[in-house]
Amino acid sequence: MVGIVFSIIAGIFISFQGVFNTRVSEKIGLWETNTIVMGSGFFIAALLMFIFGNGSLENIGEINKLYLLGGVLGVAIVFCVMKGIALLGTTYSIAIIIITQLIMCSIIDTLGLFENPPIRFDFTKPLGVAIMIFGLIIFKLRG
Repeated sequence: MVGIVFSIIAGIFISFQGVFNTRVSEKIGLWETNTIVMGSGFFIAALLMFIFGNGSLENIGEINKLYLLGGVLGVAIVFCVMKGIALLGTTYSIAIIIITQLIMCSIIDTLGLFENPPIRFDFTKPLGVAIMIFGLIIFKLRG
């Protein structure tokens, strides 16, 4: 249940962030906005790490270097979300993002990529994605 609550909160925050960043970028530019977003995020994360952190940065050498690309992906994500919302509108853009995330996560889970245990892929997963895509098409037809 706690995982569901955190996921709902994340969905709300991602939606707000995309809209907020897009509005800021209309005034100051995409890369300027991305710099502010990543810079302020770094500042808050560092502050919270110093207050609440219980891990050890000394262990960073033990990490698969591929996984350290999270920050680079963050820059790309913020940029792409801002462009998607600016070009398609909030609802359509976020719906496409969610469907794409489900497809990619299904691939990651099914193949057991990135040290995740493989999860059996049955007919309900593509059926669920197909229903979402169909719903998005219907939604867009009305818009």
